[in-house]
Amino acid sequence: MRRPMVAGNWKMHGSEAANTALLTELDLRLRVEWPIDVAVFPPFVYLADIARRLRDSTIEVGAQNVCAEAGGAFTGEVAAAMLKDVGCALVIVGHSERRRWYHEDDALVARKFAAALGAGLTPVLCIGETLEEREADKTEAVVARQLDAVLATNGTAPFAHAIVAYEPVWAIGTGRNASPAQAQAVHAFVRRRIAEQNANIAGQTRILYGGSVKAANAAELFAMPDIDGGLVGGASLGAEEFNEICAAAAVRH
Repeated sequence: MRRPMVAGNWKMHGSEAANTALLTELDLRLRVEWPIDVAVFPPFVYLADIARRLRDSTIEVGAQNVCAEAGGAFTGEVAAAMLKDVGCALVIVGHSERRRWYHEDDALVARKFAAALGAGLTPVLCIGETLEEREADKTEAVVARQLDAVLATNGTAPFAHAIVAYEPVWAIGTGRNASPAQAQAVHAFVRRRIAEQNANIAGQTRILYGGSVKAANAAELFAMPDIDGGLVGGASLGAEEFNEICAAAAVRH
């Protein structure tokens, strides 16, 4: 049985005061021993402080991005080893907003994935199609291209522990989300794609759904056999709603 996971991507939100209030409330609500993994992904400037706050918590801390280079003259970038040093356990690579606004291509995402692995971080690989690509019936081709680039560079072995997050771009921050059947179809496709190279590892790979996940739709989404939890955006900024999403994932276990 794959252990479910709920991860909160805070994006470019938060302040010291807001973070303190949110983490205090989350700590109270998440004291239930959920049979799931829970993680938060704050902006870079808050990572060290939040990692210290959560050192004795069951909540893991991850970064939203990482440099593909190990170090050097790369002003404004943050190396994987630095993230590990301040207490991060995970890092998101290939988020659609990075691909779209910062022009990160599949090759760069594959290198970032490798950099995360090299520093002992768990990469959370984001993949997904735009609305235009879905309407053109290109969803599987796009998802396969994004996944294959990482598989070609890193092999299948890391996917026994790495995480894949399917985030249809048309459902991120729009209030729309893929139906449970639509999401399940893509998750199953991703698992089959990995299974073509190693069926055992494909069975271990956790695939999260991201795209307007909220308390109202979490249970229905997480009931699908290949959806192992969620990468949650805006709904992770409220402790009550995030707790309800975690409860929905715990039922799946």
